[in-house]
This record gives sequence, C-alpha cells and structure tokens, in this order.
Amino acid sequence: MARWSSPKDPALEAALRRNRRWIVNNQIKRLLLRFPSRSAPVRLLQSRFKTLDLLGRAANWLRKYPSCFELFTGEGPAGSGGERCFGFTKRMAELVDAEEAAVTASEPAMADRLARVLMLTRGRRLPVSKLAALRGPLGLPDDYLLRILPAHTDLFRLANPYPHRRNAAELELLRWVPSRAVSAIEAAASASNSLPRFTCSLPSSWAKSHDKMEDFNATPYISPYSEDGAVPGTDAQAEKRAVAVVHELLSLTLWKKISVMKLEHFRWEFGLPEDTARMLVRHSCLFYVSNRYKIHTAVLREGYEGSELRVKDPVVAAKDRLGELMQEGLHEFNQRRRAVNLEKKRRKGEVDVKKEEEELEDEAGALLDSAEKREERRRFYKVLFGDDNR
Repeated sequence: MARWSSPKDPALEAALRRNRRWIVNNQIKRLLLRFPSRSAPVRLLQSRFKTLDLLGRAANWLRKYPSCFELFTGEGPAGSGGERCFGFTKRMAELVDAEEAAVTASEPAMADRLARVLMLTRGRRLPVSKLAALRGPLGLPDDYLLRILPAHTDLFRLANPYPHRRNAAELELLRWVPSRAVSAIEAAASASNSLPRFTCSLPSSWAKSHDKMEDFNATPYISPYSEDGAVPGTDAQAEKRAVAVVHELLSLTLWKKISVMKLEHFRWEFGLPEDTARMLVRHSCLFYVSNRYKIHTAVLREGYEGSELRVKDPVVAAKDRLGELMQEGLHEFNQRRRAVNLEKKRRKGEVDVKKEEEELEDEAGALLDSAEKREERRRFYKVLFGDDNR
C-alpha cells in the first residue's frame, strides 16, 4: 500500500507529526478524570503502563512533566495509609477545565456533525461500535451519547435491531433535515453565487493536476447527501459522489484528516469504492495521502494553510494549550536533569564548569528574551487594536 501515498508535502507532513508523549499523557489525563477527586494511586498507573506501551516506573514518567502532574501522599478515596498518589497541577487542572468547557459549549456543533455523518450513510444509521472509530476525528467525547441524545430525542434514536447479538446497538437519525443536507462545497458556492465545483489546492505549477481537476469539474457536481441513499449508476458518477462524500466527511472532522483504514471500514455505509485509497491518490488536488508512521492518512488540502489549520475549532485550541504545557514541563525537567549532570561532572572535575554554566545562562537568556519580546508585542497590538482605539 506504500505506492498509494502522495508525493511528499513537507508542510502537511509537519501537520501530521505527532508526539507519542502527548498521546500517553492524554490517556493519563483521561484516567484521572474518572476519579471525582482527580487523583489516583501511582500503582494504578503502573499496572496500566504496559497497555500504554511504556517501560520503567510510572513515577519517573510523571516527574518528567512537573507542570502537568504532581506526586503526593494519598489521603481519602484515592489512596490511604501514605500510599503514593498523583494528580493534576493547578495550571493543568485549569486547562483541563477549559477543555471541558470548550467541549460542553461545542455540544450543539457535535450534534450537527453527528447528524450530517448519519445523513451521508445508507439508511441514516450506524452501529455504535463502528461509530466509535469516528469519535476522535469528529471531536466527540467518550460520553457523547449521554451528552447528545437526551437533548435531541426528536433527531436521534438508539435502537437494537438484533437483541440476540452483543454490541448490536445502532444510532439512527429519525428524520431528514434539509437545512443540514448542504455540503461544504455547496455552501461555498452559495456564498460566492456560483455553481458548486471542486477547487484544486495545489500550486499553479502543477499544471497537469489542474487540468485533470478541470476535466473532473466538467460534469455537474453530485451532492453527497441523498435522501433516498441512492448511488449514481455510471462509474464516473459513482466516483464523483464518492469524492464528494470523502470531501464532506473530512470537512466535518476537527483536524481535516482521517485514517484511510477507517474510511474503508465504512465503505459500504458511505458507498465508497473498493479501491478508495487509489481514488484518493488520483484526486491529489483535493486530498493528500501520507504514509507517516506507516499509517495511511487522508488530509483535506484546503483545510490547511501550510502546516496550520485554516479554521481551528475551540476544542482543538484547548487541546493545543494542553500540549504546550506538556512541552513546557518536559523542557523544565530536561533543564533540571542537565543541571544535576553538570554538578556531578563538576565534582569529578570532568568539565569546564564555567563554560557549561555560561551556555546554560545563554540558553535561559534567549528564552527570556523571546518571552519578553512576545509580551511586548502583545501589549503593543493590544494598544493598537484595542476596543478603545476602534
């Protein structure tokens, strides 16, 4: 399947770069949120260390992120008798609360995305077990059913058509909503008072790709939303709709990307062809297919400006702030470890201590200067563009 990847795009490859440390810390965060006190015994994390694909002591891992996690002697429901426990720092707790507030405020948007996804499928229903694969890309929390269904009983229903089977529950859309049956392509065309058509996001120097997109746009656009769920008859029409479905699904995701394997997991429900991966590579004006980390990922090109999202959802922004705090904590830990190692070498007389200390001071000074400059720019623009000067 490696031959199904697109030519490398450095900007989009940078957007796909992930740090496994943040994934692990996010799972630790979710573990703590299961406890009302937001604290848990270190031994509990240690028992799950292998499931996180980690080795060593859990306490050592937590110490690497002093700005995120703190260790203490447990008291109360999470621990007793001097047991070692861990929890969030004050700053981490504030960002976790901000993320939860962003998720709560986004519940109407979640319901809208979920309804649109169901409208893209045949029969307007999906098994809950399969829908879990789309939970992350759509920005749905673990308890999305408890959040969304009670407030939208007129729109969603949880049904079990096969009571004798396990995990057979399905989420069904009760009614067709015409106002939601408008794709991102159709909405953009309506705003510009033009006909709906795909736009090539590659540089103008890619002349052949632009010509192919013009040929593809020569036939009318086919909406991915169909109330009767019918798939067009000819191969060309079927591919046109399939491209529209993938484009719309990626537009609904928070990060404008999704695993190709997950797409193929819903091939029947979305009416996609068997060679979905090849189809994505054929339409390189619209999609970028990466094989980073040996995981094929489809990216919506128009969703990015360079390596940054054009439109960042509040939930994504909140998660980014958590990632920045984790990076800050790791940097602080590395600086402390370097200072300890420097002291050990000094005692052994192995290094020129003065030179090493000057390097540390230069690094700290550079970080301080950059922080001061950012603060100065922030104050300047606040004065320049503040409400009082409008």
